[in-house]
Amino acid sequence: MFPTILDIPSVVLFGLTLGPFTLHTYGLFVAAGFLLGIGWSMREARERGLDPEMLSDLGFYIILGAILGARLLYVLINPTYFWNNPQEICMFWKGGLVFSGGAILATIFAVAFLKFKKQDPWLWMDTLAPGIGLGESIGRIGCLAAGCCYGAVCDLPWAITFFHPESLAPLHQPLHPTQLYHSLAGLACFAVTLAMKSKIRHTGQLMGIFLILFGLFRFLIELFRSDYRGDFGPISVTQLIALGAVGLGFFIIHHRRHHVL
Repeated sequence: MFPTILDIPSVVLFGLTLGPFTLHTYGLFVAAGFLLGIGWSMREARERGLDPEMLSDLGFYIILGAILGARLLYVLINPTYFWNNPQEICMFWKGGLVFSGGAILATIFAVAFLKFKKQDPWLWMDTLAPGIGLGESIGRIGCLAAGCCYGAVCDLPWAITFFHPESLAPLHQPLHPTQLYHSLAGLACFAVTLAMKSKIRHTGQLMGIFLILFGLFRFLIELFRSDYRGDFGPISVTQLIALGAVGLGFFIIHHRRHHVL
C-alpha cells in the first residue's frame, strides 16, 4: 500500500533549514477517524439534549487515552522488540496501535472526566457508541496503508498483496485484508447502534450492544490475522480482551435494565 502520502526533503529558506516533513498515511486516517467519531458524537449529544461543547474537552481525554492505551498494549505484547528498539516506542504514526488497549484507557479517562463534571457516564457512553464504530471504520484504512494488523496468507479472490518496501506486512504474498475486515466491522457497529438507539429504554445498554458486537467481530477477525498479538494459551491476548468486551457488554445490558432513559 502507501505508508506515506507526502515526503518533503529539507529545504533552505532565507538561511533557515526547514524539514524534512513526512505525512504518514496511518496517522492521517487515525486522526480523521477520531475527528469524524467526535463530530458524529456531537450530533448525537444534541439529539439527546446534552451539551455538545463538552465533547471538545471530553474528546481530548478520549484521544489521549486511546493513543496511550493502544500504544501501551502494542508495546506490552511486543516486549522483546521494543526492549531492543526503545526509541520506537513513541513512533505510533508508523503503525502499531491496538484498538482494544485504546478503548480500555480511553473509557477510563472519559468516565473519570464525566464523573468530575457531574455528568451521567452511562448516557454519555450511549452517545459515544455509534461514533466509536464510525471512527474505527475510518482509522483502520490507515492500518491498511501502513500494512500493520495484516492477515494470514490466503488464495481468496479479495486477497491483497503488499509491495511497498516500508510496509509492515509481509511482501509479495496474497493476504487476508484483515484491515478492511476491521473497517467493515466498525461500520457494522455504527449501523447497528444507530438502528437500535431508538429502541433502547435503559441508559448504558446501547454501549453494551456495541461492546458485544465489537468483541465478537474482533475475536472472529483475529482468526484470520497473522501478526503477533500476544499469546494467552490457545488464543491471543487481544482475543482475550475481545471476550472480556463481550462479557462486559452482556453485564451492562443486564445491570442497566432498570434504569430508564
